[in-house]
Amino acid sequence: MAGTSALGSPTRRRMLAGLAATAGFAASGIAPARGATPIEVTDIAGRSVTLRAPARKIILGEGRLMYGFSTLVPRAPFERIVGWAEDMVLYDPATWRKLKAGFPQAERIRRFSSAVNADFSTEQAIALDPDLVLFPLSAYQRIEATGTIGKLARAGIPTAIVDFREQASHTTAPSIEVLGRLLGLENEARAFNDFYLRETRRVSSRVWNLPPARRTTVFMERAAGIDPNNCCMTFGNANLGVMLQDAGGINWGAARFPGLGGTVNPEAIFTDDPEVIIGTGADWSESTPGSRGVPFGYEATPERVQAALRALAERPGWPQLKAVRNKRFYSIYHQFYTSPAHLVAMQVFAKWLYPASFADLDPDATWRAYHERFSPIPLSGVFWAQLA
Repeated sequence: MAGTSALGSPTRRRMLAGLAATAGFAASGIAPARGATPIEVTDIAGRSVTLRAPARKIILGEGRLMYGFSTLVPRAPFERIVGWAEDMVLYDPATWRKLKAGFPQAERIRRFSSAVNADFSTEQAIALDPDLVLFPLSAYQRIEATGTIGKLARAGIPTAIVDFREQASHTTAPSIEVLGRLLGLENEARAFNDFYLRETRRVSSRVWNLPPARRTTVFMERAAGIDPNNCCMTFGNANLGVMLQDAGGINWGAARFPGLGGTVNPEAIFTDDPEVIIGTGADWSESTPGSRGVPFGYEATPERVQAALRALAERPGWPQLKAVRNKRFYSIYHQFYTSPAHLVAMQVFAKWLYPASFADLDPDATWRAYHERFSPIPLSGVFWAQLA
């Protein structure tokens, strides 16, 4: 029938899946077209993924994968998206408003529950007839346990795992490379990775040999103020905690939490009295009414940011901490924790911790260049701040 895709109906896809398994393409469930060279990659979970051709119809199993996905297609971020999880809409509404203002078609794209919450609808995904479903590494164990990957494979739908969160300093560049190959955008992937490696190495190359005695101890408060009645979450040996270490800091939480992080009693922070405190914040007022987080993002203003930062510094017991007294009390955009843009956070950390050593480093310029080359959104707002 005219207009029918190469994969056709779900029944046709299942037939192709059987052929693919026979031919040794079980991981992707798609057999290569006759005479075509298949695209074969190893994803971040170590799985073999095979596509017949560059993916043109894609589902994002986590909406915030758009932060990384869009670096390769900043002028048309939704052109290949047929469905995506709604977490960006819910938890980063300012970014979502900027995206839909620039790309109105985004509002018509089917939304799913995030795969990270293990309630991703396989049936809805199959109905959209995608060429590829992308999942974050943070959801991998859940979607394996619930049989999501297997169900999609039996329907002839390939899946790939990428990571911009769990071990982002190690997996961002490989994830971009995987995306570039699956989308047929290898040149765009190389361009971003060149930028990423250059900008992160401007920091890490200077602190690799920094002795422990010269390193600065930092307590990172994860999502500071999101629940004003509870404190304090922190990062362990993952995510922004590793970015901090790559910037030459000693992450206070790393000795306590081997994974992403956990919650600590404020008394432990008051007892250790770290030299520097860095929180993460975003405007969670829509998803979490009553939140007092620092409202960073594309709609933030310096006045609102400073008011929220002061409120956090004035919580009971905090004014006595030397980080507050010495104005080494900072906060940064929370969504950097799941975006390749964490390269800017790494530069900001280095500048805060070792201003003399990084006097020539300009994170603002890096952030502008990132937007000019790799972001679908024009730069506006506020994304990091020091207590004034």
